[in-house]
Amino acid sequence: MNIMRFLTPKSKVAFLESVATVRNGFEKMTYHKYRAIPVISPDGIYVGTVTEGDLLRSMLSNGGSDMREHEKVCIKDVVREGWNPAVSVTCTVDQLFSRVAEQNFVPVVDDRGVFIGIVTRKAVITFLTDVYERSKNGNKA
Repeated sequence: MNIMRFLTPKSKVAFLESVATVRNGFEKMTYHKYRAIPVISPDGIYVGTVTEGDLLRSMLSNGGSDMREHEKVCIKDVVREGWNPAVSVTCTVDQLFSRVAEQNFVPVVDDRGVFIGIVTRKAVITFLTDVYERSKNGNKA
């Protein structure tokens, strides 16, 4: 089985460009009601994932509630290096499942490091639930 079965493509994923500001990040995350969001470079390379906590820490150290101050700080300066690394589109389903157990979503990149989408924990759980239900009813997956 291929992990593409679980992929939500980039075109359907909210993300931030690394050149966006902390204010942009805060507004987008608030609008979508997300706690974490992928960050990509202008040329499409996955940079990392930024969380609500990352944005709040940045906001507290850069002017508190004055939103104008948060227009001076880029998202790329807030992303924690190495947190929520992407998987390759060629990774195994076993590798994907172990990552999904740790994160609500796993970023997926092609062989050039270009962000192509995410796999959500919900997509994997839905798939596993369907497999379980079919096996319970005597049908093959």
